[in-house]
Formats: sequence, C-alpha cells, structure tokens
Amino acid sequence: MDGMEHQAVDLRAAQNQDLVWDLASLARREMAERFIRLFENRLCVYSESVEQLYTNYSLHFPSDLGRKMVVLPNAYAFHDTLHKIEAVAVRKTDLCVVPGSLLQRKGLLLGRLTVDGVLSPKTLPFKQALAQIITNQKKLGDAFLPIMMKGDLREFDQRMPYIHLHRLQVQKLTRISAFERDDIQSSITRKLLELYRLSDGLAC
Repeated sequence: MDGMEHQAVDLRAAQNQDLVWDLASLARREMAERFIRLFENRLCVYSESVEQLYTNYSLHFPSDLGRKMVVLPNAYAFHDTLHKIEAVAVRKTDLCVVPGSLLQRKGLLLGRLTVDGVLSPKTLPFKQALAQIITNQKKLGDAFLPIMMKGDLREFDQRMPYIHLHRLQVQKLTRISAFERDDIQSSITRKLLELYRLSDGLAC
C-alpha cells in the first residue's frame, strides 16, 4: 500500500474517464467518501470504455480536482485487472446498499429502489438480503455478481449516501473461455464474501 500511496501519478491526466467520478451533486461529500471507502476492494469497479473490471484498486479524492473521486487500479497487480468485459454482460439492478444509520440500524442494509428512486420499506440487513438473492439466482441457474461503475455513488435527499449496484452476467461474456468466465466469477465472489462477513460492523 505504501508503494501505491507514493507512486508518481498525475490524477489530472487520468486517461480513463470512467475512473474519475464527479461527486459535485453530493451535498454530504465527507460522509459519501467514508461510505464509498467501505467498499474499496470489496466491490469490483467496471469501466465500459475499455471493457475492464478492476478488483484491486485504491480510491483518491485529490483536492486539486475539486469534487471528484479517482479510482486508481493497482499498477503492481496487473493480473487483478480483468479484460474483455463486454457492456452487454453488465446490467443495472434496482438494488442499493445503504448505511444502517439511515433507518437507525447497525451495519449495512440492502434494499430496492422504486421507479421514483424511493427506498423500499422492505430493506433488510445486508447479509440476510444477499443470502436471499444468491439463493434465488441459484434456482434460476445464475450467479449474483454485484459490481460498481461511475455514477453508482448517490445520495438520498442530500443527506445520506448509497451505492447503486450493477451486476455482471458472466455467461454473456462471449470473447473469453469458460475457464476465464469461471475465474472472473470466483474473483468477484471472493470480494463479495469479504463484504458479507464484515457488513454487520461497517459504518460511515
């Protein structure tokens, strides 16, 4: 990590704009920063423009760039950048992860957004909701592989941050082998399990 912090990187000249997230619309930026850091290296980040998925990265909030966040892939772990991740395999969901404090609870919560962007009253603790979703997807012969991309850090009523989730459907990745698809699924699942284990104690 020390090498990552001190490497010479010109964040202003970031080539991949998918990795530069504009946070100007967020009223409580400091809380949003603390919240998104809970997911650092626990949810993979997708870049559509280069068809890459980053499983090992750090988050930066450089003051000279204003209200922006930069996702910086680990330059020393190039095997942790997954390639040929086609946009057709990435779907929006109506799922979001919110701080438990939003509903006077502990840890993380997982809920659904209505078409009006309102949080469903059926929001559950992250572990409970994730277990249900994974079980339901298995019955359909599918895997639930949540990821983030630019624009997924949002805010309720300018007071509480949340993460909108996308998901990757590996069976729709047509330019890679079955072995590579299995490897990608395993990589995302390992990260997700870590988030699952820690979710009850995470707070911003």
